[in-house]
Amino acid sequence: MKKINIDSPKKTIRDVEIGDRVTIFDFVNLYECRIGSDTRVGTFVEIQKGVEIGSHCKISSHTFICEGVKIGSGVFIGHNVSFINDRFPRATNSDGLPKNRDDWDLIPTTVADNASIGTGSTIMCGVVIGEGAMVGAGSVVTRDVPAHTTVAGCPAKVITDTEGN
Repeated sequence: MKKINIDSPKKTIRDVEIGDRVTIFDFVNLYECRIGSDTRVGTFVEIQKGVEIGSHCKISSHTFICEGVKIGSGVFIGHNVSFINDRFPRATNSDGLPKNRDDWDLIPTTVADNASIGTGSTIMCGVVIGEGAMVGAGSVVTRDVPAHTTVAGCPAKVITDTEGN
């Protein structure tokens, strides 16, 4: 792993640990995260501080991966996927003052190896998407997804397991 910094009109990459043969397309914002070898990061992606992404992943365009997310190896993330890290988001405190970093609880999310998340999905905070699981396009994941199952819908529900049941 090497640490890189790029600040250009087409990319902002700040203090990112990056593996070998990583492809990063234009118009991305990457901050203090870690990206494993042979991973591809598409156009218009933001990956925030503390995020860990394994090797051999594909992060498609227009995806937002917020602080507190850990993604295993071999994971596919479709276009326009959003991760959420705050269960009760608000712009201000009860006194009307803007919230700052100390005014909210970061709730981590994990995506295990070889999982796939379909285009347009939203992954709520605090969930674990199990190894080899598949999230259907447009799903809203509000609960853990067992390994080797397919979920879909809003909220996402199990529709098949490894035997296709």
